[in-house]
Amino acid sequence: MDGLSKEAIVSTGKARMSTQPQGAIESAQTPQSLPALAILSFVAGTAAGLVGAAFRLALEQADRFRFAAITWAHGYNLAGLVLVVTSVAAAVAIAAWLVHRLSPYASGSGIPHVEAVLREELPQAPFSLVPIKFVGGLLAIGCGLALGREGPSVQMGSTIAHYIGRAFRRELPDCLVLLAAGAGAGLATAFNAPIGGAVFVLEELVRRFDTRITVATFGASAGAIAVSRLFLGQQPDFAVELQPYLGIANVPLHLALGVLAGLLGVAYNNSILGALSATERLSRWPVELRGAVIGALVGLIAWFGPGLVGGGDPITQRTLAHGQLLQWLLPVFALRFALGPISYAARTPGGLFAPLLVLGAQSGLAFGMLCQRWTPEVVPDPKALAVVGMAAFFTAVVRAPLTGIILVTEMTGNFTLLLPMLSACFAAMLVPTLLGNAPIYDSLRESTFRIQQIERRTE
Repeated sequence: MDGLSKEAIVSTGKARMSTQPQGAIESAQTPQSLPALAILSFVAGTAAGLVGAAFRLALEQADRFRFAAITWAHGYNLAGLVLVVTSVAAAVAIAAWLVHRLSPYASGSGIPHVEAVLREELPQAPFSLVPIKFVGGLLAIGCGLALGREGPSVQMGSTIAHYIGRAFRRELPDCLVLLAAGAGAGLATAFNAPIGGAVFVLEELVRRFDTRITVATFGASAGAIAVSRLFLGQQPDFAVELQPYLGIANVPLHLALGVLAGLLGVAYNNSILGALSATERLSRWPVELRGAVIGALVGLIAWFGPGLVGGGDPITQRTLAHGQLLQWLLPVFALRFALGPISYAARTPGGLFAPLLVLGAQSGLAFGMLCQRWTPEVVPDPKALAVVGMAAFFTAVVRAPLTGIILVTEMTGNFTLLLPMLSACFAAMLVPTLLGNAPIYDSLRESTFRIQQIERRTE
């Protein structure tokens, strides 16, 4: 039960729905150990940054290879179609097999598992999770599943940081603090967003402000970014024109976008949980077969639209550049809206953030283009609403508005849109809450426990 005793897991298993981390992470708050913890957090962040940067560069190579391979296969007509579909199906099946047989906790995003470890509901996974998450995520996302790189980066970063703590013989409270800090370093590396990674830890993972956790998180994010930018560069992830400051007259428009994002976020959360429930009903099928079926579907889509599959960064960039017509924007949004939950149901390594940003940008741009037709004087440039939509949709699904606002600001460099994002995220947070829709990671954490119970009964 690596990292936690059986007694600790049993005693805390009854508190799975708690919104606050409990137990060991709150103890041993001695100031004498803070300098050592700070130094280790920087070391852990550096290691997480190296692995996260390597993962991101490998995915970029995989995307280029997939696109080139599909282009080549088109020269062989039907035989090429069969080759693409079977290759993607095989890659997803292998990724699912690696996770199921070698490291079950590497399934999916990994963020629900990190949260469960911090709450002492599950044990920390063995270090073998890191190579399994890396290779499995590379196969799954690289072959075209609509999954994000941040989930694997977060879980790998947290695992690396936790084991660095153990290697230096830190007590369990410090190891859990390092685990949380390593998760933030992973997110910072995935999106070149150091502040967003740190805020994510405080707002989503531990859900409270704590001096030790804050120091460790900032140290880990700083170490991760210092290293990763040597390989990934200094520029924001998305090239977006700097938008003008928008006044109070635009607030109703941003509130309306937030309401739309809130409703879409509820539907997307339900779609993810529905897709997972559908695969649970197929529990008699081997995990590899379920993955192969989903992979074959993704391969078929990739054959007809190579640019429509994968994590989605190129789609987001085209959207932010206002490079899509409305009549194409809505069908692509519908396709990606369905493809994300289906991809997540394959139980391979892969996160949710990058697909959320695609949908947020597309919904924001479509909303802005429609409003521009009706009130061009109010919406001079729909690209601004595409940026705002990214933060709003993220907030509606994850329910972490500060993380969403800071993450999108760092990824686009548009600090001028803070007020519009604040207004939209306010509405996007309010609507799902009033509708009684739980944050996605709370739901996925419970789903993780349920799926593991089902799989134990079928084995």
